[in-house]
This record gives sequence, structure tokens and C-alpha cells, in this order.
Amino acid sequence: MDDFEVDQVVQRALDRLTLLAETTTAMTSTLDPYAAVRRVCRILVPQLADWCAVDLLEDDGRPRRVSVVHRDPGTLPVGGLTGLLPDIPEEPVGPLSRVLGGAGPLLLTAADIPGPHEAADPLHARQLELFEQLGTHTAVVAPVRARRQVLGALTIGRSADRAPLTPDDLAMVEDLTHRVALGVDNARLHRETQHIAERLQRSLLPTLPQTGPLRLAARYAPAATTAEVGGDWYDSFRLPSGSTTMIMGDVTGHDLRAAITMSQLRNMLRGIGCDRQEPPGHILRRLDLAHQSLYPHATATCLYALLDQGHGGAWAVTYSSAGHPPALLITHEGDTRYLEGGRGLLLGVDPHSPRGHATETLPARSTLLMYTDGLIERRGEDLTHGMTRLRQHAAALAREQLDTFCDELLTGMTTDHADDIALLAARIPAS
Repeated sequence: MDDFEVDQVVQRALDRLTLLAETTTAMTSTLDPYAAVRRVCRILVPQLADWCAVDLLEDDGRPRRVSVVHRDPGTLPVGGLTGLLPDIPEEPVGPLSRVLGGAGPLLLTAADIPGPHEAADPLHARQLELFEQLGTHTAVVAPVRARRQVLGALTIGRSADRAPLTPDDLAMVEDLTHRVALGVDNARLHRETQHIAERLQRSLLPTLPQTGPLRLAARYAPAATTAEVGGDWYDSFRLPSGSTTMIMGDVTGHDLRAAITMSQLRNMLRGIGCDRQEPPGHILRRLDLAHQSLYPHATATCLYALLDQGHGGAWAVTYSSAGHPPALLITHEGDTRYLEGGRGLLLGVDPHSPRGHATETLPARSTLLMYTDGLIERRGEDLTHGMTRLRQHAAALAREQLDTFCDELLTGMTTDHADDIALLAARIPAS
């Protein structure tokens, strides 16, 4: 072997390593498997092939073509060639159905690519149509496989005016699909974990009382960037005295321990509130003493309020805060103000510290809003900006139905939020 041939071998090895590295980067740069494989296709074309397609299996086992990239974008029809494909046949004959069934990688030459009219089944016909539309002379169809499970297939093709794909290319394609499979599998595992965490979190949240003229609504939105449960919570129930409680809290941390502590704090507060029926400051002090005994190293915020209708028909709220963001009062006319009274330390800091409470009259048709800090906090932004933004959004929604108010408030305030969000709103009836 002369020096020129050695240089060629070294260059091919470097090109292969570069391609593998770029594929790995593309698959690890996002948790959206569709976006990731589209990036991979753009890397492989035209470096390795004239065109590239990726098919992934849906949860029900049906294949979906998620990406088709050609070196000449004008070759592809408007809208591309993506979408659901026919079901995999029980007896796979075509190369794609064979690969999705566990075979491969398969090298196809011109003799292995008949016209669509010779297809053995609908899935085979769709693959042959793709080969014909893209002028394919040779192709490789390889399984996207992780943990002994086929997740889909990657197909690359070359036209007749380019050197044909050979058996030497199979090892390269197999390495590529291994990296694609790891990325797709990780994205799916993250999605499943996120769904489980969200279901667990929601299972810990209560059903709101809907009795009498007072209307209540609540929303919970998990963090957009994590798959863990957190300590955000809300609660509302009627006391034996007839008062309606509104409670919002947040246990420090964002893991299973925080969620468990949150659930137990909520249950303790329910028991203390129903048994003692004392002013909110006294109730929070009793909760803090119990919290200190059971969870000496954990801290939490809590806002506890009692809503009552007086003999004259007017409504009032009596509340106390353990380090929690203040409730927001929005009148029917759109005036807003934060209820800053009754402020005290976080739970778990000093259980013997006295706690006060404050009382406010609630105008007819006004809205009282409680929330956790995820609604107003943004990384790199002063908290006052978030509180001002909340007032502006809430004022614009003051006359909407309560469910619409909550939904639109979340939509307007929660773009790519990095923390869980809980909110609880009460609409005061007309006098």
C-alpha cells in the first residue's frame, strides 16, 4: 500500500469518526426525538447518501415516517413525504417491514428495488414509491434498536450517478443507527418519566368544594424542563364553622421527598384546621410546631386563608402567610393589589415565632388569586417584574369566567417555566 492509499484510508476513518460525533451531538441536543432525527438526516445528506429517511414506531406499533431529507430539496413534494405509514404485515416481505421486525441492516441494489406495482403489501408499496420518487440505485435499511427493542428504521439511498453503497457501509450505518436509537430511547424514557411524575403530582391534589355562591378553580402545571415531582400544592375545604379555606404552599426541593412532605403537610393542616378552627396565624403556628418535630431539616411556605360571608352579605378574607408570595385581589373593574398583611417566617425556621393575620373585605364579583412562585419567577429577572406582569394579565382577565381566567392566566404567564406552578382562585358572588 503506497502513501496515497494510506492517506485515503486515514481520511475515510476520520470522516467516519466525524460523522459519528456529529450524529451523537444531534441526538443529545434535544429531547424531541423527531427534531433530533431530522438533524441527523441533514448531517447524513449529502456526506453519506443522496437522501435519508427515518421511520419510528408509534406507541401502538404503527410506523410513522418522521423525516425525509434529499440533497436537492426541490425533489421532495410540498409537505414532504412524512406521516403515518401502513401497518406492518404479519408476514414481512419488504425490506422495511423485515427491518422493523428485527432484521438488518439490509443492503439493497437495483435488482432488489422493483417498481411499486410489484409490492407485496401496502407498506412495501410505500417504500418502493419512495425509492422511485428519489431515484434510488442502492440503499441501506437499518433498524433503530435499543435495549433489544426495535424503535424504528433508518434508510439511506444513493442515485446511479454516485458510487453505490457496498457491504463495507453496513458497519458504518449500524454505528449510526445505534447512536440514533440511544437518543430516541432516552427521549422516550424522559417522556414516560415526566408523565408518571405528573400523574403522581396530580393525584396528590384535592377536589375543590363547590357549594354555595362562592366559586373556586385551581390549576397545576408541571415544570417544562424536568421530569421530577415537586412540592407545590393547594387545598380548599369547608370548616365545620362554615368558613371556606384557601391554602397554597410550596415545600423546598423538587424531588419525591418534597412531594411526600407536601402531601403530609397538607393532611396535617387539614386536621389542625378542622379541629381547632382558630384564626389563620394560630393554625400556621401549630402546623409549624408539628412540621419542626416531623421534618426538622425541611422548610416550606404556606398561605392560609378563611373566606366568610358576613350578616350583611359582604365577604371577607382572613389570612396569614408563612413566607409565601402574597395573594392578589382583582376587582371586577380590573383594579389589582397584593394582600401584604399577616406575613411571617417560612415553616421550619422558628416554630416559636408569633404569627399574625390580617383581614380584608372582598368586593362583589372580585377574584382572589393564590399562586406559587413558579408563576412569577423567571431566571435572571427581578421578582418585581413577574409580580407586575401578573397584575397586568390578571387585570385584563378580571371579567372572564373563572375557569377562563385561570386558563388564560397560565397561558400568558408560563412560557418555558422552569418550576412547577399551582394557582387557586375564588370568585366572590355579586351582592
